[in-house]
Amino acid sequence: MTGAFDRWELKRRQTREGGGAERVAKHTANGRLTARGRLETFFDAGTFVETGSYVTHRVTTFGLAERRIPGDGVVTGWGEVDGRPVCAFAQDATVFGGALGEAHAEKIVKLMETAKKAGVPVVGLNDSGGARIQEGVMSLGGYGEVFFRNVTMSGVVPQLSVILGPCAGGAVYSPAITDFTVMVRGQGQMFITGPDVIRAVTGEEVTAEALGGADAHGLVSGVSHFAAASDEEALALTRRILSYLPLNNVEEPPAIPSVEPPPEAAAALKGLVPEDANAPYDVLTVVRSVLDPDTFLEVQEGHAPNLVVGFARLAGRPVGVVANQPSHLAGCLDVTASMKGARFVRFCDAFNLPLLTFVDVPGFLPGTQQEHGGIIRHGAKLLYAYAEATVPKLTVILRKAYGGAYDVMCSKHLGADFNVAWPTAEIAVMGADGAVNILFRREIDKAPAAGRDAVRKKLVRDYQVEFLNPYLAAERGYIDDVIDPAETRSKLVRALTLLEPKREDRPAKKHGNIPL
Repeated sequence: MTGAFDRWELKRRQTREGGGAERVAKHTANGRLTARGRLETFFDAGTFVETGSYVTHRVTTFGLAERRIPGDGVVTGWGEVDGRPVCAFAQDATVFGGALGEAHAEKIVKLMETAKKAGVPVVGLNDSGGARIQEGVMSLGGYGEVFFRNVTMSGVVPQLSVILGPCAGGAVYSPAITDFTVMVRGQGQMFITGPDVIRAVTGEEVTAEALGGADAHGLVSGVSHFAAASDEEALALTRRILSYLPLNNVEEPPAIPSVEPPPEAAAALKGLVPEDANAPYDVLTVVRSVLDPDTFLEVQEGHAPNLVVGFARLAGRPVGVVANQPSHLAGCLDVTASMKGARFVRFCDAFNLPLLTFVDVPGFLPGTQQEHGGIIRHGAKLLYAYAEATVPKLTVILRKAYGGAYDVMCSKHLGADFNVAWPTAEIAVMGADGAVNILFRREIDKAPAAGRDAVRKKLVRDYQVEFLNPYLAAERGYIDDVIDPAETRSKLVRALTLLEPKREDRPAKKHGNIPL
């Protein structure tokens, strides 16, 4: 019996040693946590249950027969986050650089299948150099098996990726399919081909961080959704994201007791939108004044900042927030903002988060770059996402709602359940200047040269009075009410309470054909 337990203790110790003391020390020298340390930090204390710790590869070529390390470079298992079950894996960069081989992939696939059957989220802590070259096509097959599970589980359970080190080649596609990606600045990178390959093929000189770091993907490409300064911050942020989400697509998001904003917040809303229709302001001030205090978590903050998206709570209930941002590009919708909004709206709909939309949009951004970049197709993605969504949809028009962008931003015509406007709302085909130029061009041209400016200004004022208001839309039932800004929160809370059990049937089909 003693011999059996001695052997067990030896094996157990080997599973925890990873690539050995020297490699572990090198890995942790700059503040990084080990793979197990990351999982233990991520989960509630004492709840992590490891699986597959004795798994090793079966390859005998390239000297791998003598390098069989228990766990094969990935730690898998489950635990609790704020008392709720979650499955997670952490790649161990001290073992073959975290490279994925056949057995490594099998462990991840088995964990994902467990998560699917249990109906719980999957979190991947990525730190890998990519495919294990010594295993050839078996590594590629392993990636394919992971990708297939990512796709089949999409919209079934939340999937989050945390990039804590390199994530290269085929390794990037699993995070790209998952719902949200968190990257650590100066540490996590994602790229299809690294700097060395780019230099050899194109002659271009670029660093790994500039090519695929947190800022490159958070600000430019939009591949990443959140950035953190360290392992600990990234893991804490991932826990916070999960706090807004249900365990799966048939559960409701977790509600908590409501926290009311300070009394002065509602009164301050009336003066937040400038009288000058062209003056910028920060829509986040409106958003934070209406929602439960300190609950708004912005997604992709630095990417396409003309559209704000994020999670928050309204009377304790998780909601998805979408808002035009007048302080960037006047709040216009462009290619990147449309894609950003569409992806977020579809996620919220998949996981039963009501959508709260704040509108101040002068239209789609004009220009050849936008047209040639496919603004028609990309703008249609946002339209499609809102029309497809069956969760409760609440819309507040703060100021401008012009042209097709009025329709796209969760209008009544796209199935919104509760649409209200502030008295400052301007719902029209276009702004007064543009409309007057089209409608009264001949009248202005016929006026004496010295008086044309005065004639034009009067026509603009008349158009503003007649058309740039919310009342024509209200008369036709396109908005449900014109409200005092101070009432915004209370109106939305009542609407959300009524619509909480909402169910909406759509025609049976395999799936729609969103304009990708």
